[in-house]
Amino acid sequence: MLDAAIETTKAGRTRLTEALLDNPGFGHIFSDHMLVMDYADGAWKTPRIVPFGDMPISPALCTLHYGQAIFEGLKAFHAKDGINVFRPGAYHARMNRSGARLCIPAVDHDVFIAGLTALLRLDAEWVPKRHGYSLYIRPFIFAADNYLGVKVSETYRFMVITSPVGAYYKEGINPVRLMTSGEFVRAVRGGLGEAKTPANYAASILAAEEAKKKGFTQVLWLDGVERRYVEEAGTMNVFFLMGEELVTPALTGSVLAGITRDSVITLAKDWGVNISERRLSIDEVIEASAKGALREVFGTGTAAVISPVGEIQHGDRRIVINNGKIGLLSKRMYDHITGMQYGDEPDRFGWCYRVS
Repeated sequence: MLDAAIETTKAGRTRLTEALLDNPGFGHIFSDHMLVMDYADGAWKTPRIVPFGDMPISPALCTLHYGQAIFEGLKAFHAKDGINVFRPGAYHARMNRSGARLCIPAVDHDVFIAGLTALLRLDAEWVPKRHGYSLYIRPFIFAADNYLGVKVSETYRFMVITSPVGAYYKEGINPVRLMTSGEFVRAVRGGLGEAKTPANYAASILAAEEAKKKGFTQVLWLDGVERRYVEEAGTMNVFFLMGEELVTPALTGSVLAGITRDSVITLAKDWGVNISERRLSIDEVIEASAKGALREVFGTGTAAVISPVGEIQHGDRRIVINNGKIGLLSKRMYDHITGMQYGDEPDRFGWCYRVS
């Protein structure tokens, strides 16, 4: 699909200032344009780029009542000779997998990439030039019918908005503190845990707020059935370096298949690290800590990339990892992935899509 097939209406003037990019925070500032594409009569229509702004909706919009919606999150980085978008094909594929779970029609890969490319070219100046900063890209799809009654919508809207961002956690690359989920359950196998849908995140909010009140950064989620097995850390996948084995929970239907997770697994195998995807109980983690075998714990996700964990609280048990400092493997992963994203490391896996 050529850019010419995308209808474009440019904003009258830019809202961009140097001050906006100096301290953007995370997810509060939005660039000048957005991509919009509607689905009706069994097909996606012509995509269009329009000025960013509010849109009218009916109070009867079915998404507001029944939650038939999905979203994604990926990033663009300012490189030496253009803009790098990290693994857009993988994010597109996951979006369509989530869509299948929510009965939302798939978006064609070429349409997704062409729309993203045109939007980034138009708003290229919104991509921060400083390392540690990026342009967060939020594609999402929601059901657009107006009705009351649980059924599959016949119309949808696909949109992409972008936001210049800094660090996701205030700790940055410094270790975060986690507490296990206790009485709360996020997802179970067969539910929505493996889909990137708003309901999946709504289920985590109360537990996260309780954790923050107690001084923790996020929740370390245990499985929803036995409440013994580690699943995710807040909005991240999680890895444990125990002895010479790097372990991450297997994808069993209640854990999101993270793109950064997959990147870490690929790099670990390439570096000769003994990597396992398996069930991991919190008891095994505690035992490894007691024996001095728990060397590192870190979360992975698009927003934070790598987030080292310095402490885990499980009931009345407190585990301190690597004296509360970032580990060597965590740091190496962070440096290598961000190095590829900014074009400072060779992209041997073809992960970066260049927008010039």
